[in-house]
Amino acid sequence: MCHSTPRQELILPRDASAPSVARNWLRAVGCGSHGGDLLDDAALLVSELVTNALLYGGPPIVLAVDCDGSGLDVRVRDGSSSWPVPRPAGPDAEDGRGFLLLDLLSERWGVEAEVDGGKEVWFHLRRSGPY
Repeated sequence: MCHSTPRQELILPRDASAPSVARNWLRAVGCGSHGGDLLDDAALLVSELVTNALLYGGPPIVLAVDCDGSGLDVRVRDGSSSWPVPRPAGPDAEDGRGFLLLDLLSERWGVEAEVDGGKEVWFHLRRSGPY
């Protein structure tokens, strides 16, 4: 069973390495009792959110992970107060599917304004079985 672990945070580099750094760090700090599928889904969603923060947000970009008994909470904070806007993605488009992936893979997700003017996009992935 997953034991609660304290929330951990990482300030990400503001360059093209950020999604890879975020995925690797997530796998290192994610609760080891979660199955590989949950961490794979979390890594995919983190890549989407960090890429969006790089493209449309402002520094600093901070990744936070919190493992609790029900699953994994992941948050990506950036310094921009601009709210994310869903864009339609055609069948050949290389982007525009982040919100769809959040809807499909996470139990719940949302966006919250930060006191400093930034925002935080978060998602919760639920454990799918006994680990």
